[in-house]
Amino acid sequence: MKKIISIIIIGLFITLEAMAVEEVGFEIIKKNDVYEIRKYSDRLVIETATSNQNSGFRKLFNYISGNNQTKEKINMTAPVTQVKKNEGMTMQFYLPSKFNLDNAPTPSNSEVKLLSVKGGFYAVIKYSGRSSDKNFIKHKYILEEELKKNNILILGPPIKASYSSPFTLPMLKRNEVMFEIDIKTAT
Repeated sequence: MKKIISIIIIGLFITLEAMAVEEVGFEIIKKNDVYEIRKYSDRLVIETATSNQNSGFRKLFNYISGNNQTKEKINMTAPVTQVKKNEGMTMQFYLPSKFNLDNAPTPSNSEVKLLSVKGGFYAVIKYSGRSSDKNFIKHKYILEEELKKNNILILGPPIKASYSSPFTLPMLKRNEVMFEIDIKTAT
């Protein structure tokens, strides 16, 4: 019962904050009917290894709720991303743009890491519906096939990006699959 209440509270918090959520900025370089290519600058994240979506989310949510060295509460941003790293899954929250490695609070939990993600070029496909593994894999495959068809070199594993609260109706949810790409092969 406590777990359900926690999930509801988190969902309500995210839903209430959804209108004011800062999103990671990017520049659209190229777009077609299936995907777009975006250029991202370096950005700051907190991340944790995760065995399941709830365990990773809870650790990161605690950090932005003030479980950090300065007890500072930090606004939620979008998207929340998941990517395979070191044979396991990693979940990331992006920090608001006002933070950098010098002024971001140090995590209190040793399982939460603060790091800078190097900028680069990403091919992205958008989709709605649940952010389930099945829906992600379906769209990952579509994007991967399109990139292969266009001879665009993929540089890294697929990234699952979720923008919506867990309580958003599935048809209104905003999700993405992203692949880092070699921009020289995309022109």
